[in-house]
Amino acid sequence: MKQAKRSFLVIGLGRFGESITKTLASLDHEVMVIDKDEAKVNKVADLVTQAVHADATDESVLKELGVSNLDEAIVAIGDDIQASILTTLILKDMGFERIVVKAKNDYHGRVLEKIGADVIIHPEKDMGIRVAHSILSGNIIDFIELSPDYSLIEVAASQTMNGKSLKELNLRAKFGCTVLTIKPKDEEKINISPSANDVVKAGDVLVLVGTNRALSKLEQELTD
Repeated sequence: MKQAKRSFLVIGLGRFGESITKTLASLDHEVMVIDKDEAKVNKVADLVTQAVHADATDESVLKELGVSNLDEAIVAIGDDIQASILTTLILKDMGFERIVVKAKNDYHGRVLEKIGADVIIHPEKDMGIRVAHSILSGNIIDFIELSPDYSLIEVAASQTMNGKSLKELNLRAKFGCTVLTIKPKDEEKINISPSANDVVKAGDVLVLVGTNRALSKLEQELTD
């Protein structure tokens, strides 16, 4: 099913904001970007619906641009914590139902939570977690922390898994992990909600969800 087209406001065009902008635009969503750096605005101008060189901490500018008509706001301001907080407050007052904000550190994140940010992202911390897990196990492709207790991992099936069905692998009973999808190594098609009888081949990519403790047990098995 094709995803419904949505509209996004992205404020801040550092590496994080630019990456989000390009991804949303490539998925054919409407994107308005705002940044104080004119060169950064010009860099993505041809990719987005509207690119504006302006100070997002100026409420009158945001109102004049009609940003409140957009579905969702993403505040990706880099090192200027004060600007990030002030911009988030302004957007909250303007009635955005969902505001995603990049946090520079834990203190910044706690402040954002208190002023009503709906989703707080710690890019540097999250990337550190992912890299650490990929180093510990060469089979781990990606690691996403969903909450303090639960995570999602993308893992390459090991040689010991080759030719075995999910029933035979019995990952839920052995590790407490649930296989959400299987992407065959040599195919583009993704098997969503695979059955117990589906067979895994070495190199297939499995996406699993579970408690951090359960996933750590699985990682240990893959490392040994």
